[in-house]
Amino acid sequence: MIRALGPGFRLTLALTILTGLLYPAVMTGLSELIFPRQANGSLVTVNGAVVGSRLIGQGFSKPEYFHPRPSAAGNGYDATASGGTNLGPTSAKLLYGTTKTDDKGKEIVDFDGIGDRIVHYCLENNLAYQSSVPLDQFKDSQGNLDDVKLIKAFNDPKSPLVFTPQTPIPQDAVTASASGLDPHISPANADIQVGRVAKARHVPPEQVAPLIAQATERADWGFFGEPRVNVLLLNVALDQHFPLSK
Repeated sequence: MIRALGPGFRLTLALTILTGLLYPAVMTGLSELIFPRQANGSLVTVNGAVVGSRLIGQGFSKPEYFHPRPSAAGNGYDATASGGTNLGPTSAKLLYGTTKTDDKGKEIVDFDGIGDRIVHYCLENNLAYQSSVPLDQFKDSQGNLDDVKLIKAFNDPKSPLVFTPQTPIPQDAVTASASGLDPHISPANADIQVGRVAKARHVPPEQVAPLIAQATERADWGFFGEPRVNVLLLNVALDQHFPLSK
């Protein structure tokens, strides 16, 4: 019986060395030789410091930067918790959002919802809209939108809030990707944000717009996918061309 186990043991050892050590070592070496940037994570550096990867999205919320699409990865763009909402297109939670009560008994946002995102997108980018109720009713004492009030208005069973943008909103502006880590937005989404970014940086929009074309990646091999704008590369270019005064 021991003699019968010998060939199996030797074969297992040989395959372990071949597929577990030699093959990965050869592939890693070839990758480093042929595709060094991709093999090391497609890292983006600024002044010698790594600021991110062109393959993994990260959150930008300040007005002077282009904003990525929403993220459902953890608390937003958490690379350790990649994933989507798994909510269907008819889900009331996805469309209108939900609230919950925290440990202190305070009502807070549980899930913002597409309706809430559309409102913020319109206000942030100065887009025209029609609302069945004046939005001032949903603002706090500092003049900021109270998302809890807004979500409850969307979910009002008797008289729900109806908010209609007068400009088509790109889907990626208000929906998360399946991974929650998509580093890209659509060119249409980027174009809408130009005015806000230019105003925050005190430069003409005509000077900001060309940077979008530089950060736009075309369809792979000419036909796979759609043109998309890498948000990190675009924002890095913004800081290089129009640095913010400190």
